Amino acid sequence: MNALEVLRDSLYFFKRHLGSIVQLCLPLVIVEAFLQQAVDHATGPESFSGISIIVGLLVYPLYTAALILFLDARSRGESPRNRDLLAMAATLWPRFAVLTALNTLLILLGLSLYFLPGLMLMVMLAFGEYLLVLRGLGPLQAMKESLRLTRGHFWRILLCILCVMTPLWLLKGATLAVYPEPQNPLVAVLIDSAHSFLQLFTSVVLFRLFMLISQLPEKNDGAV
Repeated sequence: MNALEVLRDSLYFFKRHLGSIVQLCLPLVIVEAFLQQAVDHATGPESFSGISIIVGLLVYPLYTAALILFLDARSRGESPRNRDLLAMAATLWPRFAVLTALNTLLILLGLSLYFLPGLMLMVMLAFGEYLLVLRGLGPLQAMKESLRLTRGHFWRILLCILCVMTPLWLLKGATLAVYPEPQNPLVAVLIDSAHSFLQLFTSVVLFRLFMLISQLPEKNDGAV
C-alpha cells in the first residue's frame, strides 16, 4: 500500500466522477458557505461563535455521508440516484452530527495543545465517518474502531492527508492575500464553497485508505 498510489487512484476517481460529485455535494456546500457568512455577519467575523460550529453540524454530515455512500456504491459498480443517497444521508444525520461534534471538539482541544496532539487525533479518528456510514456503528463505537484500524498505519494516513491539505491551505492563504477581509459576501461564499468542495477530495483519499486497511489482516504489534 503506497501513499502515492492511493493518491493517484483517488485523483483518477475524483476526476472521473467529478460531475456526479458536483451535482451531489456542491449545492449543500454552497448552502453551508452561505449560512456561515450569515452567521459571521450576525456575530462579527472576529468573534468565535459556537453558532458557526452548529451550522457545520447541520450541513456537513449530509453531504459527507452522501459522498461516502456514493463512493461505496461506485466501488461496487452501482449508480444510485442522488435523491436516494441524500435520503439515506438524512437518516444518518443524527449519529453523524454527534460523531462530527465529538471529533471536532477533540481535534480542536488537541490543536490547542501545541498542534501535534490535534494532528495525531485527526489521523487516529480519520475512519470514524466511514465506519458509522458503512458499518452502522454508533459514534463512540466508530471512534474506538477507527483508533484500532489506524494503528500501525499512522504515517501513511498522515502523509496522504498532508499531501491533500497542504496545497489547499496554501491556496486558501493565497486567495485571502488576493481578496483580503472584509470580503464582498458573494465573493466570500464563492471562495468558501470552492475550498470546502476541494476538501472533499480528502474524503475520497481516506475512503481509499479505509478500504485498503480494513481488508488487511489484523496486527497485534500496536505500532503507530
